[in-house]
This record gives sequence, C-alpha cells and structure tokens, in this order.
Amino acid sequence: MSVVTLGTTGITVEKNAFGCLPIQRIPKEEAVHLLRKAFAGGMRFFDTARMYSDSEEKVGEAFEGVRHQLYIATKSHAKTGDELKKHLTQSLRNLRTDYIDLYQFHQATRCIRPGDGSGLYEAALEAKERGKIRHIGITTHRFEVALEAVESGLYETLQFPFCYLANEKDMEVVQACKEANMGFIAMKALSGGLLTNAAACAAWLNQYEHVLPIWGVQRESELDEFLSFVSRPPVLNDELTAVVERDRTQLQGEFCRGCGYCMPCPMGIEINNCARMSLMIRRAPTAAWTDEKGQERMKKIEKCLNCGACSAKCPYGLDTPKLLKDNYRDFLEVLAGKPV
Repeated sequence: MSVVTLGTTGITVEKNAFGCLPIQRIPKEEAVHLLRKAFAGGMRFFDTARMYSDSEEKVGEAFEGVRHQLYIATKSHAKTGDELKKHLTQSLRNLRTDYIDLYQFHQATRCIRPGDGSGLYEAALEAKERGKIRHIGITTHRFEVALEAVESGLYETLQFPFCYLANEKDMEVVQACKEANMGFIAMKALSGGLLTNAAACAAWLNQYEHVLPIWGVQRESELDEFLSFVSRPPVLNDELTAVVERDRTQLQGEFCRGCGYCMPCPMGIEINNCARMSLMIRRAPTAAWTDEKGQERMKKIEKCLNCGACSAKCPYGLDTPKLLKDNYRDFLEVLAGKPV
C-alpha cells in the first residue's frame, strides 16, 4: 500500500485509515479488539468524533500505552468557542491523551473563521498554541463550504465525501486541495455502504496520491479485507474498472448519500436511511432491510408533511420528500414480491 502525507501537517501514513463511527454500535470489548488489530496490521490513522457517542472512549482504551505510535483525529460539532473547549476537554479525557493530532470542525455548514462571532476558530487556535491539538481541520458535505475552506488558508486538512461516484464539483475540491498543499481525507469512501466492492474503491482512490481514505469498520471481516490491502494493494485492472463503470451507471446522479444534514425530521422519519432504501435493497440481501424494524421505519414516510425542511438543508439539492415517497413505493413493491 502506498503512503500519503496530509498536506503541511507532516502526518504520513498508509492510504488505509480507520473510521471510528461504526464502532459506537458494537460492545467495547469487540471495538477495542478491532482497533488493536488494525494497529497491529499497520493502520496508523484513526478518525473519531465527540458526536459518535462512546467511540472516543473505545479508542482511548485501545491505544493507551501506544498513543505516540499513531495519529488520532477527532471532531467537535460545537456552536461556540466555550462549547468547543468543553468538547475538547471531554475528548482528551475519553481518548486518555494530553493532545490530539488533528482536531476538526464537524459537519461545518459554513467556513468557520476568526472574528465571525462564534469564537470557534479562536478557541481551536488557543488550544493549538497550548499544545492540546496539533493541527486544525474541517469536515463538510457542502461543496461551497469545502472550496471556501481551501481558499481561506485557515485549515491544514479537509474531510469531504469522495469515491468513484464523484461529480465534477467533487473533483474540483480534490484538485484545489492538491494545489493548496492541503491534506484531503476522503469520507464516505464506500458511499455510505452503497459501494460493496472495497477493492474497487481502494484501487480507484489510490490514483490520488494526496488523498487519505478512511474506512468505516464495524466487523472483523471488513477489517481483514482492508488490512489485506497493505500487502496486496488493489490495482485498477479491467475487472475492477468494470465494477466502477457498472456502479457509476447505476448510482451517479440524484440519490441520497446518507449524510444526515436533513435530520432531524419533525415526524421522526429516518431520512438518511429511508431516502435511499430502493438502492440498498437492490444491492444487499432484501431481508436485511425488510424485517419488522425496517417496515416500521419506512411506514413513517406516510406521515411526511412535505414541509420542505429536509430539502432546504440537503447539500446536494435533492427533492427529499419525493425521494422518500419513491423509495417507499419501491419498498412496498418488494414486500409484495414485485421486482424493483
């Protein structure tokens, strides 16, 4: 596996990083085992967040004693400088460390700047000056925010969705980071589970020498596959290229990426899952989505108010109420035994 350096940070790791969002869903013992196995297998960059319930605590327990041999990135969704300071204090405690390698503003809906009245950037800069954090980054799903963050010169890294379903705007952001010598961390490298061939995803991303993909890991079988890429890096051969082209044909365009910016819904609809259900049931065993819990989740779409709040918050400009209704229709047809 090739290595990547994140811009000017000096952080140099294999292009194979561990995304710690999914480990909040599994018991601590299992999570700690996965994290330690990832480290033993060569992974050195671990990305978590204050928002990910107990993910930080699991990371902290896993790496106590080897902290200085790896890089930990976490994030704050704080709205004020004072809140960010509280988040940082808690993150340091959870992670059992006295510093964080990369501290990121989480799911930013604007480019956070010094003097914007929030105190956020000032609080992060103060923490950096005091040695509590070493580098400042930003994460977003919004093209305009991403581009502004790159152009601002305020950030050392950008975390942004990037996979082989990328459109022209996504590519513009990636190129802008390269030209600015800014670290680029690719979230949603499997498009939130829509892409099922990890080798194809890794091989495609390996074309971009400045991009670090983070893989969301929840199961040991998933981790084993990613670790296998260290000694046997996937190559974008004819077979994997065919996978990429097939998926692009099926998935590029107007579909929900599952980012969750539209949430919460006033009627309790899990929009980020329900608005792409027809894609999921085409690409995974139907039973995984159509059980009793899945039916209850989808039935809530009947309560949709068409208020438009979700569409207004969608960074991709989707007509979310229409997507929900279309997906519910497909879901009901599957339950009735009809093909979709």
